[in-house]
Amino acid sequence: MELLPHAHSIFFPWLMLLGSIQIIYAASTSLGQRNLKKRIAYSSVSHMGFIIIGIGSISDTGTGYDRLRLLYLDQMGGMAILMPKIFTVFSILSMASLALPGMSGFVAELMIFFGILTSQKYLLMTKILIIFLNTIGIILTPIYSLSMLRQMFYGYKLFNTPNSYFFYSGPRELFISISILIPVIGIGIYPDFIFSFSVDKVEAILSNFF
Repeated sequence: MELLPHAHSIFFPWLMLLGSIQIIYAASTSLGQRNLKKRIAYSSVSHMGFIIIGIGSISDTGTGYDRLRLLYLDQMGGMAILMPKIFTVFSILSMASLALPGMSGFVAELMIFFGILTSQKYLLMTKILIIFLNTIGIILTPIYSLSMLRQMFYGYKLFNTPNSYFFYSGPRELFISISILIPVIGIGIYPDFIFSFSVDKVEAILSNFF
């Protein structure tokens, strides 16, 4: 918006359409992925669709691979017992991905939907259609996210793995995980801190080009 405000004022309806397609397509594709990195990558692409819609509306994977040398979900199972700290962090971040209240994902998606509903640039039926498409993405998110959590951390497949020393959660992983958790929870509890950096700029852009 800030770099190309005039172009944004012209193409913002297409951004809404592109974001809606991206949410559903990437979430649907994520469901069919057996590879852990690919599933998380597609889920991230799906969530980026919400960012695109927000504009238009006016690393745990590495830890698991480093320890287990496994990427495919059907080869995993039992990490909750062997890596309890990583399991806790991964579960919290999965809840943030589901937009659980009190986390950054909830604030972000709430603001996006509020922006769609209050936008004066779209007809009521257009708003309903956009919200319906985005709701499909929200429904698909817990399906692939909780399925991934179950396949990775529950079960007993990893108990037969000979390299048991891989299961230790060192200070490196904990430091990175805490560095991610603090802003995720902090923004969810007190989002005004982030908004204070952007509200004035966004209002100035909207007043000049919309």
